[in-house]
Parts: sequence; C-alpha cells; structure tokens
Amino acid sequence: MDAENRAFQSQGGSSDSVYQMVAKTVKKLHSGGGIFLDIGCGIGRLNPFLQDKISHYIGVDVIRYDDLPTDIEFIPFNLDIGKVPLEDKYADVVCAVETIEHLENPRAFVREMVRLAKPGGLVIVTTPNQLSLLSKLTLILKNQFNAFQEAPGLYPAHITALLEIDLIRIFIECGLTDIHIEYTNSGRIPFTPWHWPNNLGFRGRTFSDNILCMGIKSLVKD
Repeated sequence: MDAENRAFQSQGGSSDSVYQMVAKTVKKLHSGGGIFLDIGCGIGRLNPFLQDKISHYIGVDVIRYDDLPTDIEFIPFNLDIGKVPLEDKYADVVCAVETIEHLENPRAFVREMVRLAKPGGLVIVTTPNQLSLLSKLTLILKNQFNAFQEAPGLYPAHITALLEIDLIRIFIECGLTDIHIEYTNSGRIPFTPWHWPNNLGFRGRTFSDNILCMGIKSLVKD
C-alpha cells in the first residue's frame, strides 16, 4: 500500500487524549509564539488545542483532507520520500502526531524533523503505545501488537511499530537532548469497548493507548 492510501485509511485524525497530551507538553516547554510545524497534520485537529500558544501553524501531509480548514497553510508532501520543501531551522516546534507508525523509515523521518527545528526548538512524536496492557495481551494471544493488526485503520495503514526505548534511542541518535516520555492516561480495557477509569489511578504506561516522546534540538553556532 502506498503512502496516499495509508493516509486515506487513517482518516486524518486521532483521539482528543492524544492532542491534549501534545498541547500539555507544548504549553509546558514552549515559551510561546513562533512557527508550529505539524507533520502528518491530517485534518488539522491539533491546531485548535494550541491556538493560544503559537503564532503560525503549518500542516504537512501526503494528501490534503477535505476536512482540513481552508485557512490553514498546507504543504503537500510524501513523508517517505526526500525532504520537506522548507529551509533548515525553520520551525520553533516540529510535531508528528500518530504519523511515524505510517512511515517506512522512522530514523530518516526524525532526522528530517530535527533538520526543520530551530536550535533550542521542540521536537515531538506520538505513536501507539506497544507497552500498554492491551498491546501486551494482544501480542501474547495473537502474536501481533494491538494497533498493528490487519484491520481497517490499522495494518496496512500502520506499518512501523516502535517501542518506547526505540523512540528514545532514535531521538538520541538524532542529537536531541532533554528527552522525555509522556502518556495519554487514556486506554481501552483489553477486549472491551470501555476505557480504564484514570481517576481511580489507572494511568501511565500500562493503561495508555498512546505515547509521546519529546526532545530539544541542541543550541549550535551557525
């Protein structure tokens, strides 16, 4: 399946808990203003969560979804091929929400994110959490991770499963510092349609369907 068909399968959006996790991280670590580059932007659902924290939002994706607001600046680009047509050190925050699992080369993708980030800029990736209880039980019983089963919106839309340690190693390899992991604290109870009640302490890695890895691009002299 090519990149465009994988994008159509994804439907261009994720859960509110993922966007809230990203917004919390940005608001905590980004001083405000500047350019926010959303790579794999889908229908642009992240933008409303950050409008009070950034000055300019730019979306990049392999296709422009019909539901992407017309007033959003958009750059069409196949993320599996080459470089995004933007100059080095372009954005204050470079983010990829539930995108890396759709791509063929996660290391090349993070290197590209780092290229686009300004020195001192924030780089953020979110992806399905392979270490949740749901994912581990699915692996034991079905020999595959939950988010990578052959089903609509999963495989073959999702092709690259990454563990938490994989994300950390990739970020280190790409020269990022101050690397940190966050969880959505929102996850489905295995083999049911219900979610864990996180207000009762069901939080963290075990009970979160998605994970965030963030890092800072080192300050360097031109």
